[in-house]
Amino acid sequence: MDAKTDHLVRKLRLRHLELLVALADVSTMRGAAARLHLSQPAISKMLGEVEECFGARLFERGHQGIHANALGHGAIYRARAVLHELARATEDVDAMRGGATAVLRVGAPSVTATVPAAIARLRERLPGTAVHVREGRVQELFQRLLDGELDCVFGAITPQLQSGDLLPRVRPEVVLDDALCVLVAQANSLGARRRLRWAELRGAAWVVPPRETLVRQAFMTAFLNDGVTPPEPVVEAMSSVTVGAVLRLDASLLCAVRREQAVDEIARGGVRQLAVEPVIALPSFGLFTRSERVEQPAVLQAFVQAVREVGGRAARGTQMAPRRARVSPAA
Repeated sequence: MDAKTDHLVRKLRLRHLELLVALADVSTMRGAAARLHLSQPAISKMLGEVEECFGARLFERGHQGIHANALGHGAIYRARAVLHELARATEDVDAMRGGATAVLRVGAPSVTATVPAAIARLRERLPGTAVHVREGRVQELFQRLLDGELDCVFGAITPQLQSGDLLPRVRPEVVLDDALCVLVAQANSLGARRRLRWAELRGAAWVVPPRETLVRQAFMTAFLNDGVTPPEPVVEAMSSVTVGAVLRLDASLLCAVRREQAVDEIARGGVRQLAVEPVIALPSFGLFTRSERVEQPAVLQAFVQAVREVGGRAARGTQMAPRRARVSPAA
């Protein structure tokens, strides 16, 4: 620990970190005072102490309130992460007192075959592990990862994520290819066909997600690349529960999904995947952790390995055509 960090450790209190986060959230001294149940003079004094500890001005004061400058944003980011880590430490101790040997917090989409399989494999190796899965949009999960609320995030590397400022602040542990898949009920006669072209499926009854999704854009690209106009779906749905139900109840339907959902639906039974050429690639999935120079806990290392093993097996198990076409981010 260098002299400056040693000075911070000796002088800075957790209450100071709470103040940084409060000011970032409410942008007024009065609001921060109300949140921390302190007087405004006490808040002003504490802020002066914080800035003295860092040896720099962190906030700009004005008639419109108080706002962090570039240095302040950096301090706030770290303060928020420290406070979340302390909260997680408390939860870990409580869980271990209840019998768990380790706790892992995973962010993931609501539909994923890889994460449940990796959790099962992890618990085979570390039976006492407690796993908390938080579902949501990938951008929100990444922010929770950076804030210290999650240990890792499994999600698609979307164009929006690539163009934002979140991706450069995390570390990819595992990256898995993804592709557009076509599912049908076991009773559908197309399941007996070895190879199909997208153009041959132009007249089928389709279940697809809404137009703004990457899967729908890939679906449209597949037909356009094969020289035909994309068909209009007879069912448009996002919910995996709805998609799986209608697919099993109506054998005439075809469904376009990403590989993660295809693996999950096939495992549930009653559906199969069609081999359609060419394969349309989708943005890859990845397992991400915070890009920090600290040794990862053993439970996180074991989960990374489990995702790597499960993801490799899933890729080998899905039907892949020899030629691939990639969806551009602008599609």
